[in-house]
Amino acid sequence: MDIPIPSNLQTLCIRQFTLENQHRLHEVQVGYQAWGTLNERQDNVLVVCHALTGNTDLADWWGDLLGPGKVFDTDRYWVVCLNVLGSCYGTTGPCSINPETGKRYGGVFPRVTIRDSVRLHIEALKQIGVRGIEAVIGGSMGGMQSLEWAYLAPEWAKRVVVIAASGRHSAWTIGWSEAQRAAIYADPNWQNGHYDEANPPVAGLAAARMNAMISYRSWRSFQDRFGRVEQESHGEALYAVESYQRYQGRKLTERFDANVYVRLTQLMDSHDVSRGRGVYEDVLRSLHIPVLVVGIDSDLLYPLAEQEELARHIPRAHFRILHSEDGHDAFLIEFEQLSSFIKPFLSDLYPQINGKAIVRSVAWNSVGKNTGLPLASATTSNKHPLNHKLKELKCKSIVLAS
Repeated sequence: MDIPIPSNLQTLCIRQFTLENQHRLHEVQVGYQAWGTLNERQDNVLVVCHALTGNTDLADWWGDLLGPGKVFDTDRYWVVCLNVLGSCYGTTGPCSINPETGKRYGGVFPRVTIRDSVRLHIEALKQIGVRGIEAVIGGSMGGMQSLEWAYLAPEWAKRVVVIAASGRHSAWTIGWSEAQRAAIYADPNWQNGHYDEANPPVAGLAAARMNAMISYRSWRSFQDRFGRVEQESHGEALYAVESYQRYQGRKLTERFDANVYVRLTQLMDSHDVSRGRGVYEDVLRSLHIPVLVVGIDSDLLYPLAEQEELARHIPRAHFRILHSEDGHDAFLIEFEQLSSFIKPFLSDLYPQINGKAIVRSVAWNSVGKNTGLPLASATTSNKHPLNHKLKELKCKSIVLAS
């Protein structure tokens, strides 16, 4: 199967790259797309990081935030999105040709980490000539990359935005990842990753995607959208949610690869900013650049407690809560709220005293304790100006970006 590559993709080559596990990759391709103009100082850069099955086409999945005068202001910034290491959208991964064998890597492509991918992107941007970065921004897997940037290049990146992500993958999220991989492994066509390109494990990949889609939403979003509505599909009587799940699974198999899915979920499971650096809380306290942390109040996958933990320990953290009933995927839907959080952060408009962010204390957690963290001044989900029909239209981007 030919993976659909973004039409405006650019690529560069890193001749040799050594992974954390000391495995060496040769002739590593890095795919990226950019918008706006790089200034003479080559430091007006916004790096935007994509999610698990996303690609570099930022205009497709966060297009409402990109353009003149918007959050990712192309009159002000050179906005760049690089494809993650191990993916199939322009950067070397299981679908790429191994220069040492002349064949696809397939199942022999090594495990890679969030840290590996960020280091590769740093090398790529240095090759382009970038000398400074205004901010690194990402949601979900992109948020993990953003936070890792703060440790690997604090002298380069002025600030980072972490949306719907944690500082380390929890047992809960690793469990979700393994359940999805197990669906792929159970497909007879899997062949331990050494499957025929003409006969890949599409049933397993579709099942993995269906599993994941549940974790990306919430009970309320599914109940409101589908309820117990029944419909007919190809002569079969199905509940609407069954039809939706099958559609999502089938669509992913048309644009993604099973080996890539396995490697990228393992990449996410590797995420732990404290690995090899010390005690988790101490490592968070060691960050000294501004960090905007955004959590989603209905996120089942990366619950608010994880973003609260980041904000509690990172000295220059700003914490905002995105209100939505759409679960984890709200970071791909609630553009108005995201804009209200990110735009002032990029412009240094959050109030500070002696370099420390001013926060408003608010009691909101389940046991009634005052967290000492700021509550977002965002519209509540039931009053949000985006009506349900418009949300359904915006959900088209989620098929690609999640």
